[in-house]
Amino acid sequence: MKVEQISVGGNKVGMVGLKEVFQELVNKSPNMTEAELKEELFNKISQRNYIPPKAQEAYSQAFLREFKKFAGLEVEEEAYHSLEIKVLGTGCPQCDGLERSLIQISSELGIRANIEHVRSPEEIAKYKAFALPALVINGQIKSMGLVPPPATLREWLKKAALEKQG
Repeated sequence: MKVEQISVGGNKVGMVGLKEVFQELVNKSPNMTEAELKEELFNKISQRNYIPPKAQEAYSQAFLREFKKFAGLEVEEEAYHSLEIKVLGTGCPQCDGLERSLIQISSELGIRANIEHVRSPEEIAKYKAFALPALVINGQIKSMGLVPPPATLREWLKKAALEKQG
């Protein structure tokens, strides 16, 4: 089964079996109310995926939104302000450690961030990063060739989040 990434509350989340559930429900959906469809989507998708209890409503909304896109229906996109963070690196321990640190720090600070680990040499080359790991926050290279200390990462994330809000 394929993992599909969707946005839930401004964060990218991987879900297993979305398309299969969508395909199964696409023919039934015209006979269902939106509330019934939302409940059915949640029940089926949560059988294969962990959904944090406090985030069930956000996931339900995301599933319904993604289903509507799949079915070719009109849908309102999720509105949010999250940071776009990219760790550039082929998968060495430093790159992986930087990614883990960013996830932990953004979580601790309550900052919404889409953190992506870019491993493809072709994609990395687009950023003109000459040393790895490299860190890109909202399109701006912040570091190359080293893993910044946690205090520095915290400051960069706080500053970027304030700029994103403004």
